[in-house]
Amino acid sequence: MATVTRENIGLLNDKLTVSLSKEDYFSSFEQSLKKYAKTANIPGFRKGMVPAGLVKKMYGQSVFTDEVLRNVEKSLTDYLQKEQIDIFAQPLPLDVDARALDMNNPKDYAFAFEIGLKPSFEIDAKNINVTRYAVTVTDEMVNEEVDRLQTRHGKMTEPEEVTGDDNLLNVKFTESDKEGNAVEGGITKDNSLLVKYFAEKFRKNLIGKKNNDVVTFQLKKAFEEKELDFILSDLGLNKEEKKVADKYFTITITKVGLVNKAELNEELFVAVYPNKEIKTAEDFKAAVKAEIEAYYSAQSKNQVHDQIYHYLLDNVKMDFPESFLKRWLQTGGEKPKTQEEAEQEFPSFADQLRWTLISSKLIADNNIEVLPEDIKNFAKQQLFQYMGGQMLDENQSWVEDYANRMMQDKKFVEDSYHRISTEKMFAALETSVKAKEESISAEDFASKLHHHHH
Repeated sequence: MATVTRENIGLLNDKLTVSLSKEDYFSSFEQSLKKYAKTANIPGFRKGMVPAGLVKKMYGQSVFTDEVLRNVEKSLTDYLQKEQIDIFAQPLPLDVDARALDMNNPKDYAFAFEIGLKPSFEIDAKNINVTRYAVTVTDEMVNEEVDRLQTRHGKMTEPEEVTGDDNLLNVKFTESDKEGNAVEGGITKDNSLLVKYFAEKFRKNLIGKKNNDVVTFQLKKAFEEKELDFILSDLGLNKEEKKVADKYFTITITKVGLVNKAELNEELFVAVYPNKEIKTAEDFKAAVKAEIEAYYSAQSKNQVHDQIYHYLLDNVKMDFPESFLKRWLQTGGEKPKTQEEAEQEFPSFADQLRWTLISSKLIADNNIEVLPEDIKNFAKQQLFQYMGGQMLDENQSWVEDYANRMMQDKKFVEDSYHRISTEKMFAALETSVKAKEESISAEDFASKLHHHHH
């Protein structure tokens, strides 16, 4: 019977040696060869009547090699299962050369493998301090959203000329010099912009303009910082590049538009909230405010999760078998990597690994389960989002059919399982961490969201 010995060769890094005697594999090799002879299809011989010597000469070495390696793999797998060793990835062979296996000279063999052991670590969620932000929803925010909804549900008209901030302009950007002469090989790009997206001081240059009129400007003078970033990106320019905002462009107006806003009446209320009975402007604004509050409540929850994520990643200490993992990075993927590539990738790979271990432990410690019903409900929620957020009757047969169809999609099920288990894990942690409440403006809260990425 094959034996497996284990020795430590580094931090969380062990060597397993599988020792095979001739008796461990030779009889099964001979049996495999006989089976092969019965099924071998060799021209000139009837099936099952091929001489054993010919079969051995033609196929014996490959059958011999397969049988030895099969025994090694089985012995290794049985050992890992019996000892319940928690390892990263798969054992990596050390200096294994199958060419050394010779059926004409059967003997005892020893095969060495390197394994990387998962670290043990502790997590104390009670030591995590977070701030739960409550975004103040102002009347101004509500009025802005009401105005946006009136515009969205309004009717587009095409007036003769630009009259104010609410005009929508279809324009063609052409890179030019100060005098408006096109730059050879310069940027050209079509775009649609509201007049109010331009800097306030510049807007007077657009009032009274009609289709086919031309305006030349310097980017930094035509747009404020926020809109300038968007314009530079849309034009394919690098905002980090020095003096990029000094460039001149000419815009040619191809169409002047103006939205006649929808009136604040029941027709608008039904269009925006078909499942609610809203009769007055006050009730409509209250519904808008509740929706904004719900949005920020969800964002605040995500931000708490983000704080927890960063705390765990920064403070849960664990060791890794670095040399093993770097070697695995080189050989374990679809394409082999160089030592330099593995070294370069290792820090971000280690962070991902750290988070995988932390989240797996938290999911196990909190007895988190994801049931088929959870995934089915998740599919239905996604469908409702695709339908513009409308809450449809989830018992309708076509909704049920959609959810059942998604349950047959292996990738969807795997992705959903990961998302739901992670969400449940964070929900469980929320009840354990120390949280202080803090009111905050929407602008200040927005600046805290830019690095949310778990």
